[in-house]
Amino acid sequence: MPHSQASAPVGRVRLARGASPWLLPTVATAAVSLSRSRRSGRWAAVAVPATALAAGMLWFFRDPEREIGQGRVISPADGVVQSIMPWKDGRTRVAIFMSPLNVHVNRAPLAGTVTSVEHVPGGYVPAFNKESENNERVIWHFDTELGDIEMVQIAGAVARRIVPYVPRGSKVEQGERIGLIRFGSRVDVYLPEGIEPGVEVGQATQAGVTRLDLD
Repeated sequence: MPHSQASAPVGRVRLARGASPWLLPTVATAAVSLSRSRRSGRWAAVAVPATALAAGMLWFFRDPEREIGQGRVISPADGVVQSIMPWKDGRTRVAIFMSPLNVHVNRAPLAGTVTSVEHVPGGYVPAFNKESENNERVIWHFDTELGDIEMVQIAGAVARRIVPYVPRGSKVEQGERIGLIRFGSRVDVYLPEGIEPGVEVGQATQAGVTRLDLD
């Protein structure tokens, strides 16, 4: 089944929406320090770390085009499967840990309608820590062909800003970009009752590509 998100050339990289508050000052500082470093030793000393930081920011906020994978539920996040837990209501929670090295743009796990986007204030302990259950988060619900699907973006120790791209009521395609978490964090997907997970703890995932359910 074709996806509109795959219309752009696969492998092409752009910068993530919501990156400018962090990226612009960093790149501007690097540019100014580089231009002045030819005339001043002090500016030369600033230019090296500033340029390295700017390069790191450009890498972190990369947003590559993807050929969207096939499956009823696909991964919303790049990262590693941290845990797979059965829930009391029959659902299964698949938690994906995102390190600062991962792409941090999140994608819709299924096609459907966004029925709610709820911001919940909280703490900022490391996302791999059990206490991250109380971290700042955004809870998404999608009305899909499998029924209500819940997805949770969880901020980590460094990731203190979650940027939703689409509002409540939006219709999204599977694999469509829906939000950004800045820096290390976690994304949970709740598979509905009767849907078996097709991934294992420790498995690497790619947003919009890796299938989370069994055939």
